[in-house]
Order: sequence, then structure tokens, then C-alpha cells
Amino acid sequence: MPNYDAVVSEITEIRSTYIRDRFAFVPGAQLTRIVKGLGATDDDLKSLTTVSDGLKSDPTLPFRKTRTGRFGFDPSAMRVRRLEFQPFMLSMEDDFVRHDSGQVRNFDEIQNDLQLNTALQALLVFKFMVFEGVTVTHRPKLDYDSDQWICTLLNVRTTTDGDMIGEPALEGVHSDGVDHTMTTYLGSENMTDDSAVTFLHDMREVNGTRWHDTDADLVRAKAQHRDFLDTCLIVDHESKHSVSTLYAADTSKPATRDLLAFLTRKPVAEGHHSHAFDSLEPHRELPMTIGLRLLDSAPSR
Repeated sequence: MPNYDAVVSEITEIRSTYIRDRFAFVPGAQLTRIVKGLGATDDDLKSLTTVSDGLKSDPTLPFRKTRTGRFGFDPSAMRVRRLEFQPFMLSMEDDFVRHDSGQVRNFDEIQNDLQLNTALQALLVFKFMVFEGVTVTHRPKLDYDSDQWICTLLNVRTTTDGDMIGEPALEGVHSDGVDHTMTTYLGSENMTDDSAVTFLHDMREVNGTRWHDTDADLVRAKAQHRDFLDTCLIVDHESKHSVSTLYAADTSKPATRDLLAFLTRKPVAEGHHSHAFDSLEPHRELPMTIGLRLLDSAPSR
């Protein structure tokens, strides 16, 4: 297992990049070393590559299968725990323009095969160590007086086949309505080398613009998830982003792309469109609590 102090030093460098550039890309080989240093096991890392096989349908997108779960970061207790199920909504106020903007969506829930995976838990710890204490531009109607953070985790499989074209971001240029976005690649099948490129845009770019119609002068950076655990971190209210189409290398076979998205923000304040479903209560049927340092220091689940 990698030395914990060395791993913390690497995270500190990533955090410095994130603070400076408001964006960071972490190659999968480096992040694999980091999460193992935080307590992830080899068996659980391997399990992450197939966990998306159990995904269910998405409520609004036919080319996608999705499960979600809500997790609460508590810095004072240095714990993250699973929060109870709540509906999910992104609206135009969040810089999210799509046919289902403002629609209350109910996803199937992430199960223990993912939330009890030590590699997933180490990714939660890693993200917290990067973003906690970073000053960001405040979003309207979020409670920045609270020390708590809510992270919606999405496990997503996007598919392109003969009947449908998979769009990792059908909404085009957008933000995720949060403070800190992190996307982690789990794997793909039959995906072309030019598929699913992430573009980072200046906030002046128009919401909803397709990735290939954007102003090149407003593109701040680009990255592509190609290797297991390749990860992007974005200060969500200081840049917008888009993702190019998923193409099949062999058009006679489906192409798939599996991803984890960690969308982290402060709790909402009164008047926010999600105020009615932003509970901080723990999940009774699917409990999970871990420490925000080494996983072996976590309490029993």
C-alpha cells in the first residue's frame, strides 16, 4: 500500500492546482495510487469496473442508465454518511438547460455494492481533502453559513447503438448547480478515441450550446477520461462545461461509457427549488458512515 504521508502530499499538490486553476485533471494511475493509500483494496478497485452493469434505466434519458445516492460531509465530526433518499432537480437557475430542466426526477438508488466499496469510499475522502476550505464564488440560495456539505453521487452508463446516440451531456454547455463537481471514469466498451471529450468554458458561454457550436475563444481547457479512474474536478460556479458525443468504434456493436459524478454543494436555503427535498437525515435502509481520513479509522457501518 502506498505511504499515507506521500499520498497526502500528492493530494496537497492537486488541491493547489485546483485552487489556482479552478480545475484539475488527475490521471487514473495517480488516483489509483492515492485511493489505495487511503485504504482502497485491489479487489474493490476491480469491482468498480463492473459495478455499472447493475444500473437501472434513467427517468428522462433513453440512452442512459443511472443510480444515485446522497452523502453528507460533516467536517466537524470528520465523517461522511449516506443520506436518505430525496428527489433530484436541476433547473435553468442552475445553468442547466434541457428538456427536463426543472423537472423532479426520481432515480433508482445506489446500493451497498457501490457505497460499501472501499475504492468508492476513498474517492469520497479524496474529494473532501481537495475541496474543503477552498473559497469559491457563492451560488444564490445556498447556505454558506453551514459547515455541512451534500454530495449527490451519480453512477451513469451512457450507450450508443443502432437505435440511439449516447450524449454524456445532452444539455450542452451547463453547470451542475453545485460548488464542486468531480467526475471519475470507470471504463468503456467500443468507444472511439475522439469520444466524450470534456470542455471547460468561460461563464460567458451560452447555456445549452452544443459542444461543437461553442465559441473557441471561451474554451478554458479540455480533458478526456480514457483510463480507469481518470478524474476531473471543477469549481462548478466559476466555469461551465460540455462533453462531446459517445461514438461507437464498431458501429455494428453498442458503445458504452461508465462514470461516477460527485456533485457537492452547501445545503440549500429557503427559496431554492430543491428546498423541499434537501434532507440531512441519514438513510435508514442503506446506512453507511466512514471517517474522512484513512478508511481503517472509520466506525462500523
